Amino acid sequence: MLWTVVWVVLVLATLVGAFLLGRRLWRSAVALGAELSRASETLAALSERVEELEAAARAARDLSVRRWARTSRCWARACRSCATSGACGGRRAAHGTR
Repeated sequence: MLWTVVWVVLVLATLVGAFLLGRRLWRSAVALGAELSRASETLAALSERVEELEAAARAARDLSVRRWARTSRCWARACRSCATSGACGGRRAAHGTR
């Protein structure tokens, strides 16, 4: 009789422990699903922002290349114009450009 009570208590304790463990695993799985959903939304927003920034960087780079080309042409023209007098000595700073 004593062994029967011991085994019943052990089986019931195991079942309660399994239930508690299963409940915790279920709640963790639900929380993980919610976090993965939130992460995918954040990743989508981040990829959109990256595309916007890449487009802005591309536009800024194109603008800076155009400015550099215009500045270089002006500098070359200025040096050609004063090449006969030699006033600038071939320095860009003499023409107000960097």
